[in-house]
Amino acid sequence: MTYDPDSWNATLTQLPGAHLLQTWEWGQVRQAYGWEPLRQAWCDPEGQVKCAASVLQRTLSPVPLRVLYAPRGPLVEWEDADWRSRALSELQALARRQRAIFIKIDPEVLLGSGVPGREDAGQNPAGLALQKELAERGWVYSSEQIQFRNTVMIDLMEPEETWLARLKQKARYNLRLGEKRGVTVRTGNPHDFSLLYRMYAETSVRDGFIIRAQAYYERLWATFFQRDMLEPLVAEVEGTPVAAIMVFYFGKRAWYLQGMSRELHREKMPNYLLQWTAIRRARQRGCESYDLWGAPNRFDETDPLWGVFRFKEAVGGKTVRTIGAWDYPVQPVLYAFYTRMLPKILAIMRRKGRERTRKEVTG
Repeated sequence: MTYDPDSWNATLTQLPGAHLLQTWEWGQVRQAYGWEPLRQAWCDPEGQVKCAASVLQRTLSPVPLRVLYAPRGPLVEWEDADWRSRALSELQALARRQRAIFIKIDPEVLLGSGVPGREDAGQNPAGLALQKELAERGWVYSSEQIQFRNTVMIDLMEPEETWLARLKQKARYNLRLGEKRGVTVRTGNPHDFSLLYRMYAETSVRDGFIIRAQAYYERLWATFFQRDMLEPLVAEVEGTPVAAIMVFYFGKRAWYLQGMSRELHREKMPNYLLQWTAIRRARQRGCESYDLWGAPNRFDETDPLWGVFRFKEAVGGKTVRTIGAWDYPVQPVLYAFYTRMLPKILAIMRRKGRERTRKEVTG
């Protein structure tokens, strides 16, 4: 079956767990950086698509060996044993046909909700059962978790009064503080992208995380903006941008993928008003959930995401825990070598990334 952007995305929205990272546009952006999208779909006898996956393929030079990755895929009804088995078998077969070293998946199958150890924490037996089934089929829990394993979600199906009630007391105070001290929020556009990247670079240096080069983000933002799947929100004080967030849309969900801020006017707490605005606008667009994108692996103060996680909790989010990324090694010897070498390669890339961003900020 041949797809175009509209038909592929429409197919995804009919499946459980339709995700931004499975869209045509995400594959298009990644293709510009060496990943070839292999868009796969499988139908029942009546022709209805029951499972789909945008599988990204990268060929390792100089030998024609490949790695495959289905970000937040495949999309299938995971509680349907027959189609679950079919999806995994089809992906394993695809990896063998492509002579891949391995294929990686990280579907949003819940292990549970809430922070472990707290009263509201719960487990999902289906997630635990899937982990067991994956292991029995020869899949291994991946040492390379590309996406965040856990995230924080806000249910947009509830009335606005409920959202307000779930805000922590300090968050409500900071929200009002920003409004009283002249913080305003406007919708951004491509003319803002260069400024927003510089602000993002400043944020990464200040907070100690790694980002990609400017060209990557400008391509990403432009691609989704052109398809009305991205809304930049820019907070200003007296017309001067001081913070911003990039909110992506697909299906019935909104995602907060990137946030940036300056030292200027940080005491006015612009990020609270930004998030509140994003939540309301996502609801207006018909979204049923707002994904704050990322929660710790370890739910204690030693995790690097702890401070950001507390902020996400403060604005009313609920923790969602998933099974994480799993690899199917097609060529076990090469897979073992790859997983030993990858941390060293990534360390070099991260060091270069930090140096590049620091020069952009200071230079």
